[in-house]
Amino acid sequence: MLFFISLLAFLVLFLMLVFRYRASLLPHVPAGIRGLFPTLNNYQPLSTFAAQIGVGMTSSDFDLEANVRDEDSRAGLDEQGTREIMEIMRRERVNFDQARLIRHNRILAQNGIDPTGMPLDSKAVTRL
Repeated sequence: MLFFISLLAFLVLFLMLVFRYRASLLPHVPAGIRGLFPTLNNYQPLSTFAAQIGVGMTSSDFDLEANVRDEDSRAGLDEQGTREIMEIMRRERVNFDQARLIRHNRILAQNGIDPTGMPLDSKAVTRL
């Protein structure tokens, strides 16, 4: 029984490590195996400002091109946030600024704040 539990724990740990380091492991996976899993071919980390500009993650209000022009040393936008915004853009067919606003409003709602910035808690003191 302990053997099977340890085997299961090993498999879970292995899958977690593969998921975490998939960006560096994918180039080493043969094309035949990647063909069996079509979602593996869609993953492309966007770790630089230039790559993020290339997929439309910039606008006049949120100018990443200025970061590239000024040779910003940061790695780029948050990868999880970038994925969320790209998914919103794809699913809801909105532009970059609208997707950023939708994501921001969702984060506010999760924290009990309405889109105007007022807390949703009825006990909150908003004026004296």
